[in-house]
Amino acid sequence: MTTVAIRAGLQRGLIETRQGLTSATELWNALFFPVIGSIVMVFLRGNVVPGTNFSLGTQAVPGILSLSVVFTGMIGLGVTLIMDREDGGLLRAKAIPQGVLGYLTGRVVSRAALAVLGVLVPLAVAGVLFTGLSVDVVTLVWVLVVGLVAVLPLGAIVGSLFRNVQALGFVTLLNMALLAISGVFYPITALPSWMQWIAEVFPVYWLGLGLRSALLPDGLAVVEIGSSWRHLETVGVLGAWAVVGFLLAPVLLRRMARRESGSTVAAAREKAVQRTM
Repeated sequence: MTTVAIRAGLQRGLIETRQGLTSATELWNALFFPVIGSIVMVFLRGNVVPGTNFSLGTQAVPGILSLSVVFTGMIGLGVTLIMDREDGGLLRAKAIPQGVLGYLTGRVVSRAALAVLGVLVPLAVAGVLFTGLSVDVVTLVWVLVVGLVAVLPLGAIVGSLFRNVQALGFVTLLNMALLAISGVFYPITALPSWMQWIAEVFPVYWLGLGLRSALLPDGLAVVEIGSSWRHLETVGVLGAWAVVGFLLAPVLLRRMARRESGSTVAAAREKAVQRTM
């Protein structure tokens, strides 16, 4: 039964991905942050990374792409789960044996595909706008895979804990704060040590570091902590977050599914209507 549910979920994920690729809203959501970030970085091309002659704009490109992965993957999945609870999609899935597993599999697949799209399309554009990018395809692939495995379960946790999209504002603000101290827009070594320690706890920094190692020349590692790309540490920390996510997400999702009923969906719809009035 579980295998059947996962197979159905994969098929659903492919269908949702095709629908997303033909949806202007979905495409814009996936490309919004990279597009805006790239425009900002274009104006910083004349500035250089401290201690080097390398363009600060180019150095920030991987960080912008990591921002896209976090928001399209984690926040996007969380928003999708909340909206499906409000319109009864989760309740309908719950009525089918192993339906929640198939539903979640489909959502994860489609979100992962859109997150990858949010990296590859802006990366192709960045290759034209910025000089100095040096793409290591193997590193790029494994960083994206490990990064998505780390952040997508967190998105499922977020979607399980919050009952409306507005409540996600706190999570979004927290992510923005982490992005500000994670070396996304400026080398992290320029920040105070205590900020570096905080950044190193969360997956945002390590995803950005991994993407920088995949897209920037090896000489740029000199502005990173320890003057190294720290691949082993990247796998270790992202892997640890993935384990935490995979342990907590099923428990919270099952609890969320048990609480779904016709009355809760009706109440959620009423609140959603009130918010739009």
